Formats: sequence, C-alpha cells, structure tokens
Amino acid sequence: MAEVLFYHMTESRLEDTLPDLLEKCLARGWRVVVQAASEERRDALDHHLWTFRDDAFLPHGSDAEGSCALQPILLTVDPAQAENAPQVRFMVDGAVPQSLEPYLRGVYLFDGHDAAQLESARGRWKVEKAAGHDVTYWQQSEDRRWVKKA
Repeated sequence: MAEVLFYHMTESRLEDTLPDLLEKCLARGWRVVVQAASEERRDALDHHLWTFRDDAFLPHGSDAEGSCALQPILLTVDPAQAENAPQVRFMVDGAVPQSLEPYLRGVYLFDGHDAAQLESARGRWKVEKAAGHDVTYWQQSEDRRWVKKA
C-alpha cells in the first residue's frame, strides 16, 4: 500500500509549494509523475519548473513532448501515465489518479481557498483510506510550515 499525503495549502500557492517537494523527492532518488487537471495547468507548471529559482531548475518533461520514459519528473494530465517508472505521484488542482497501488507515495496538493479542490480532497481522502492506504493530512501554519493534523 502507498503512503498518501494530503497537503492543504493555506499560505502558499502551488507554484511555491510543488518545487520544494519535488526537490526532496529527487534528493531521495525517486522518479516522479505530476498529474494536473488540465493541459493548461500542466503547461504552466512545465514552464514554471524551469524558471522558479535563478540558481536552480528541476529536470523534467511533459507527456506532450514525448520521451516520457527518460524524465525524472514527468508532467501529465493522464490519470494512468507512469511511463517514467515513478515511485511518487503528485495530484494537483483536483486531479484524480487511476490508482496509487504501484507507488511508494501519493501526494495530493490542494488550495485551501478553492471550494472545489477542498471537496475533491475530502472525497479522495475517503477513497484512499478505504483502499487501505496509509493516509496523512498536513496543513500549512501561518509561517508556511507543514503541521500534521491527521
């Protein structure tokens, strides 16, 4: 069973949060797939990960470009895409995976100021818990630190 983490962003945007989490995955030697809810969001994240910081970038590619198997981080909208043999799957903006069974970790990132994303995360919590995954819920404090709430 996968470890499934729910990150409730209340003080940061996805563009601020995702790169830090992706860097931690790469530091552990994990390959990652990031599933967005739309092609527009996937493409915006693709651009952002090249430019998010002046002194760094995250090596990645998009399934719109091909060569998926070679990417340490693969951006997709496909709920089944796993061509790069990832250990971790991120879901953003309410994206729903086909299954988290083959992963070490699944990570849902959701905006605490978006009612639809909150509702989606609540529904996914129930689904992942019922599937037998080890689920945890993390919420941002005012100083942008993650606090485990459940």
